[in-house]
Amino acid sequence: MEPTPTDDGFDDSDLFDEESAGSQGTDSPTETEDENADLELQRMQAMRADLAQYDLEAEDLELLSQGDDWSQPDLEYSSRPVVAVIGRPNVGKSTLVNRVLGRREAVVQDTPGVTRDRVLYDAEWAGVDFVLVDTGGWEVDVKGLDRQIAEQAEVAIDLADVIIFVVDANVGATSTDEQVVPLLRKSGKPVILAANKADSSTQESDVTALWSLGLGEPYAISALHGRGAGDMLDAVVRAMPDESAHPTKRRPSTIRRIALVGRPNVGKSSLLNALAGQTRAVVHDLAGTTRDPIDEIVEIEGRQWEFIDTAGIKRRLHRTSGADYYASIRTQAALERAEIALVLVDASVPLTEQDVRVIQQAVDAGRGIVIVNNKWDLVDDEQRVALMKQEERELVQVDWAPRINLSAKTTWHVNRITRALDTALDGWETRVSTGRLNAFFGRLTSAHPHPLRGGKQPRILFGTQASTAPPRFVLFTTGFLDPAYRRFIQRRLREEFGFEGTPIQLSVRVRERRRR
Repeated sequence: MEPTPTDDGFDDSDLFDEESAGSQGTDSPTETEDENADLELQRMQAMRADLAQYDLEAEDLELLSQGDDWSQPDLEYSSRPVVAVIGRPNVGKSTLVNRVLGRREAVVQDTPGVTRDRVLYDAEWAGVDFVLVDTGGWEVDVKGLDRQIAEQAEVAIDLADVIIFVVDANVGATSTDEQVVPLLRKSGKPVILAANKADSSTQESDVTALWSLGLGEPYAISALHGRGAGDMLDAVVRAMPDESAHPTKRRPSTIRRIALVGRPNVGKSSLLNALAGQTRAVVHDLAGTTRDPIDEIVEIEGRQWEFIDTAGIKRRLHRTSGADYYASIRTQAALERAEIALVLVDASVPLTEQDVRVIQQAVDAGRGIVIVNNKWDLVDDEQRVALMKQEERELVQVDWAPRINLSAKTTWHVNRITRALDTALDGWETRVSTGRLNAFFGRLTSAHPHPLRGGKQPRILFGTQASTAPPRFVLFTTGFLDPAYRRFIQRRLREEFGFEGTPIQLSVRVRERRRR
């Protein structure tokens, strides 16, 4: 039977035959391993000596000198007091949060109800570190999505050490503001009253009327311009207890960061709630409910994971506007600080172009990837077959990513997530020694050299793995490698070393032989 060429045009069946033939023998496993190690070392030294005949830049020499001895930095988080920002919709809570942080972190727009979830940020004032919690607008006697938003604000009150209660200085105390006051008093927490939108000194006289709320001195501030914010924050720091009554969970370096990404309404927040065992994120049939990324440390089978719920990616960034635009930027930032992207797909409908684009965004970010077909409880047998065929056809570029079929709503198969995450993390952090790598390239190029291009045949001189997370390889060559040959190399790297669940980055550095 004739061998079938691969999709890249390279028939590598004979390479398997060579390797399998070479493995047949009577030597003991230990002797064979030692001999292979010696051969790998000799091949690497020969290739390295050949590379020395070529012009190398300082960056090349630095990369080659690191060898196999390098490490990845660890991340550490500490426990700090918690300060919650509370108030009715559109009084400037998120603007105040951005003012305290000194950057545009929270999504802000001049319409009520932009913030919907309870979002935590690392903050500092006067040398004191604390956790700042932005919340959605609190309202009384509301239903549906607004009720869920209000419940998240109430949870923030319960878990806070200090509360900043924000009111609109131009409007004064409304009936909604007055109905929040009993809730704040019942909590027993220190409350700092911030009268926002007091943009000039002429408005300070109006602020004095807020003494009637019975929450102490109102601080006239302008979150937009920064006026009076320092005095208010000084009061917040003075009100902080020596020890937090509800310390935030520590994030040791062993905790893995997982970003939940996907287009709107595929069930990201529902999955976070299913994993957390509580209503951590607001869930609603309205697409695009989540705006700000939500970080939550979840314990599953005795292990802690940090999941980041993100806003649904609706369309290309340049086509979005307003709150959706800033939500998309923050989703990208959340993806960059995660290790694995848990990409959710709505299995009850056919795969869309936007699903493919989200997956590609995770690949471009260099994150490990696990594809989750959610809402599996809504799929019949015919739809399942059609979806599997469509994914095999349209997701061929990520056929290395583990896939899970589950239902976040019923929690069916949710327990399979950790196994898939471990698989992707193992691939994401796989390290191949320089000796093994160059022995592999030697066998590969001997059996399948690069095709001739313009009468010349590019040759791989030496290869090294520059980093993990994601795996990145640097190849020193005598000429440009065709994209098809690069894909062929990536495929063979996976067959040889694994790398399941992670993209592989291949960098080619063309070098010329040194002139005598």
